[in-house]
Amino acid sequence: MASDNNLAVLHALDTARTQLYHVKAIVIAGMGFFTDAYDLFCITAVSKLLGRLYYYDPHYPTKVGKLPHKVNNLVTGVALFGTLTGQLVFGWLGDKLGRKKVYGVTLVLMAICAICCGLSFGSSPASVIGTLCFFRFWLGFGIGGDYPLSATIMSEYANKKTRGAFIAAVFAMQGVGIIFAGLVAMCLSAIFLKLYPANPFNEDPIFSTQPEADFLWRLVLMFGALPALLTYYWRMKMPETGRYTAIIEGNAKQAAADMGRVLDMEFEVETDKVSQFKEANNYPLLSQEFYNRHGRHLIGTMTTWFLLDIAFYSQNLTQKDIFPVMGLTKKAYQINAIEEVYETSRAMFIVALLGTFPGYWFTVLFIEKLGRFTIQLVGFFMMSIFMLILGTRYPYFRDEHKLLFFVLYGLTFFFANFGPNSTTFVLPAELFPTRVRSTCHALSAAAGKAGAMVGAFVIQSYTLDGKDDHIKIALIILAFTNMLGFGFTFLVPETKGRSLEEISGEDGGFQKETQMTTGRSFSHVQGSSRLEAF
Repeated sequence: MASDNNLAVLHALDTARTQLYHVKAIVIAGMGFFTDAYDLFCITAVSKLLGRLYYYDPHYPTKVGKLPHKVNNLVTGVALFGTLTGQLVFGWLGDKLGRKKVYGVTLVLMAICAICCGLSFGSSPASVIGTLCFFRFWLGFGIGGDYPLSATIMSEYANKKTRGAFIAAVFAMQGVGIIFAGLVAMCLSAIFLKLYPANPFNEDPIFSTQPEADFLWRLVLMFGALPALLTYYWRMKMPETGRYTAIIEGNAKQAAADMGRVLDMEFEVETDKVSQFKEANNYPLLSQEFYNRHGRHLIGTMTTWFLLDIAFYSQNLTQKDIFPVMGLTKKAYQINAIEEVYETSRAMFIVALLGTFPGYWFTVLFIEKLGRFTIQLVGFFMMSIFMLILGTRYPYFRDEHKLLFFVLYGLTFFFANFGPNSTTFVLPAELFPTRVRSTCHALSAAAGKAGAMVGAFVIQSYTLDGKDDHIKIALIILAFTNMLGFGFTFLVPETKGRSLEEISGEDGGFQKETQMTTGRSFSHVQGSSRLEAF
């Protein structure tokens, strides 16, 4: 039950039955995540093609063109730098200016930069790769803004009984985006392969790389602009969340009017109560009061997301190197350039469809039954077990049981998504007060992208050459990071079934809340020693 101190408009949001506006919010926010995932992971399908096109050395005619290690890491990882920066900037702006005011900017930036990635100009490797990396950084910047804003908007619109499922459903569109990254690249490469057939590399090293392939990778990257453009209008039609309007802006009349239209009901304008509510929750991020209430939670959400993304992005960015080992793709010298894109994207599609995609939707189905905490613990644990088995017995699986290797590898994706990849997105959107909710989610997500960069620039270096010992080491390292994630999960509490104000203590129930979730002297707040306004 909501606290008696809670506002009527917030109580109505918490107890509202699932309505059309919930579905619209999921689709509008989810299409952003579809675009995010497509743009981040489509590069995996075409990065080997870039090596053939721009880094083939005729002085070594038997050696397939390949991106140098540092260039490969930069091409696949530069968007992550942009994402981290965008998360911090847009997360902060979401709390300072409002969720809606900056929500559309992220989509425009993603659409423009996706198109520009495909138009990367020049004929030399340095100019093409340089401009590609420049635009992928700013593409990532727009993608980064979508993380805190989408999560915060969905959490503030949802009712408390299905809030976790709704936020997880938004994030599950990431799985659809990953599937489409493989599907679009597979379909386009199949068309190009039919129009421009060529001999494999070992028969014709020069013409096995079709000149027309230069258009293929550009089209794959530019497709990411389409869903962003289609969603922009509907994002601009969404009203500001009632929680931001009431608690942060202190505008009781506007909050009642906006949420009245959304819920199709009338609210009494509680001006005095809104003013009291705002004043009682006016502490900044950099304050002793925030530290006492949420310091442990922020450490928990940041560390678990950091550790999860080391494994998750390592899996997704390095799968192109593991596919040949699993027998899902042929060796590079056995096929031509466009055929390699087709085989890589087909393998991406299969793994995403059978392993990645189901995990997201299992989370949507079971998050309100099992809870966030349990799903995250089990996910980290199962990922650790499967990766440890794959790492310690890697030569055995590779040589004798490729099918079993594929099953175990697919299960790591399944439990990543029916596990911490979903819950680390949900929890920061629920744990923190409205005034800093977007910023705290951004800090947690940025910590995740820092982990993703470890995967892109460190772990990926072990797999590029396809050497047994290096892949084995990478898998064992990832098993260890997942076990650390398992341990740090104990820093975050369960949030299911409670309102955002109950969880954050904004309804005045902080002492009761902290006693229930920590059982420590955390429950006694001794004054707010303000350090500085954030």
